[in-house]
Amino acid sequence: MTEEKSMREQLDEDKLQEKLEEEQKAEVKKSAEKVKRWYIVHTYSGYENKVKVNLEKMIENQNLGDRIFRVEVPQKTVTQIKGGKKTEKEEKVFPGYVLVEMIMDEETWYVVRHTTGVAKFVGSAKRPIPAKDSEIKKIINRSSSQTQKVELDVKVGDKVKITSGPFAEFIADIIETYPDKAKLRANVSIFGRETPVELEYKQIQKL
Repeated sequence: MTEEKSMREQLDEDKLQEKLEEEQKAEVKKSAEKVKRWYIVHTYSGYENKVKVNLEKMIENQNLGDRIFRVEVPQKTVTQIKGGKKTEKEEKVFPGYVLVEMIMDEETWYVVRHTTGVAKFVGSAKRPIPAKDSEIKKIINRSSSQTQKVELDVKVGDKVKITSGPFAEFIADIIETYPDKAKLRANVSIFGRETPVELEYKQIQKL
């Protein structure tokens, strides 16, 4: 009888220990979820700024400022030179995505996930994956940079004047264009022979 009782007590102690361990794990998980992290939210095309505005309104209306801290749509300033005219415009660094710095819990997940224009969190459907700080730093750094994009209305067969570089003042015939790189290939006549050269848009002037 004593032996049977001791076995029962041992089983009870084992169950109690398991229960304590489960409670500790739950507490660790709960505390981990209270950490402020960056999450990447996938939006419908063209809805990035609308998501930012709508989510910021929800944060204010529901007093969630202590759990959802920042909503960012990373953008960079691009200088365009087209037809000799210089203009500046904002371009999205990360099209189709919004960055949200938040403490993840059931309520904040629900508010962000059900904001108009949001498709999903990056990660699994039930458990969004926080972004690495190094990734966010790269994106933020890119958004603070300024780039220059030169746009020219040129096509294969057009004649252009080269304005800088080793072939300055030469007239060239365009044979290929690479608008995404703002570059082109053209034939230049050197000593009576057609020589293909690669040029940047900023090196030429349309005739």
